Amino acid sequence: MSNETKRESKEQEPQNEVVGKPEEAPDTRQQEMESLRKERDELFAKLQRVCADYANFQKRVPRQISDSVTYEKERILRSLLPVLDNFERTLKAEGSVQSVESLLKGVEIVRDQMLGVLKSHGVEPVCAVGERFNPERHEAILRKCESDQADDIVLEEYQTGYQLNDRILRPSRVAVNKIQKQSKEAAGNQGTDASQDASDDERNVE
Repeated sequence: MSNETKRESKEQEPQNEVVGKPEEAPDTRQQEMESLRKERDELFAKLQRVCADYANFQKRVPRQISDSVTYEKERILRSLLPVLDNFERTLKAEGSVQSVESLLKGVEIVRDQMLGVLKSHGVEPVCAVGERFNPERHEAILRKCESDQADDIVLEEYQTGYQLNDRILRPSRVAVNKIQKQSKEAAGNQGTDASQDASDDERNVE
């Protein structure tokens, strides 16, 4: 073999190697493309499932809320039916009642039963008489001035208020004690005049 032939064979070998590498690249790209397509399809399927679940959630929640409200209404109304039954019994027995006291006692029993039903649902009367006036719990409809009572104290209750746990359903309508400043000053002046009269009396005695 001549030197030129050997040189040509050596020059051809690297060319064959260079030519062989690009043939493998398309396969790698194809695999990467297939992997990306598969990942895209999986993400798209998950997105579709999430959208479907959210759509079902939007339909289901209002229905559940409506069913829950209806159930609570039925439960409360059902608990009030025995109270209504006792009212009817009391009215039917009116002809046989021998005294007003007996009728009042029957009405009180029905009222106590009604309060018990309300309490079972978390409803209780608002404390008023003897408490300090609280605009969040009491509604002042009348002011009184009683010097023997503390200022801003609830003296009377004209309509009972009720609260559901910590929420006020209806404030109590009350009369509040408001001691006027002039009355306080007059009381102070009366005390001063009384002490002055006493000192004058002492001088006259001397």
